Amino acid sequence: MGQTANERRVKDNEAMAMAKHLRTSPQKLNLVCQTIRGKSAGKALIDLEFNNRRIAEDVRKVLLSAIANAENNHNLDVDRLYVSEAFVGKSITMKRFRARARGRAARILKPFSRLTVIVREREDEATAKKAPKAKSEAKKAAQKTEAKKESETKKAPAKKADAKKTTAKKAPAKKTDAEKKDK
Repeated sequence: MGQTANERRVKDNEAMAMAKHLRTSPQKLNLVCQTIRGKSAGKALIDLEFNNRRIAEDVRKVLLSAIANAENNHNLDVDRLYVSEAFVGKSITMKRFRARARGRAARILKPFSRLTVIVREREDEATAKKAPKAKSEAKKAAQKTEAKKESETKKAPAKKADAKKTTAKKAPAKKTDAEKKDK
């Protein structure tokens, strides 16, 4: 008689972790997230460990949490995980003020961010290698058909031009200086 379970927000081969109130601006946090997008989980952890930005430690904790979720909750292979998505959003903004001259105040905004990291398990290497080959073969076949069409369109007008040349009367050739002297 309890509440029904929420549906999964990610696919079966994915796991997610989120941090809601990170004390930095979304723009600065996104610079760190760009460094890990698309990388394998182990490589991303190493990159975050040696990143000089202060927020990189919090991003690393979120990534570790996503990896732990993948292993414990979704039974995914940790060695085949990679960061499929790492996106940033705005959270709250604290508003403070600073006293200025003549009794005025200047606004100070202290933004917070939220971070979501999604890790995905890579497909089998055999199928992953076959897929790009199939795509490249399809592209080559499409290029060949386009080349054939272009060559056919180029050949057809050339034949028509040859036909016009044969039907048209040729102008008499100009006599050379030697022929004029003979006469």
